[in-house]
Amino acid sequence: VQLMESGGDSVQSGGSLRLSCAVSGYTYNRNCMGWFRQAPGKEREGVAAIDNDGLTRYADSVKGRFTISRDNAKNTLILQMNSLKAEDTAKYYCAIGPDNWQHLQAHEYMDWGQGTQVTVSS
Repeated sequence: VQLMESGGDSVQSGGSLRLSCAVSGYTYNRNCMGWFRQAPGKEREGVAAIDNDGLTRYADSVKGRFTISRDNAKNTLILQMNSLKAEDTAKYYCAIGPDNWQHLQAHEYMDWGQGTQVTVSS
């Protein structure tokens, strides 16, 4: 299984970014998928998750600003991030979950990408 994130960049506070995660070597539409982030010196935290039925779950810190979606035909996971804040600065990772539930705990996820850096300046 391979996951490859892209779309990270440096933006001003209030800006938007769209992260993508391309998945290969996996029957994509079986399990939940999630986005996580990790800032220097901090633990990896769940940002958003989506199951195969399209049900979603978000961290309180991003609710109303971030939207997770998946395109099963293209084996792609998307994270649309709007109204970005300096505290959103982190390396963002996509991952495959253990089942079809919208887990937000990193330790429950099995396969990970290498991450893409998002930097938001105030």
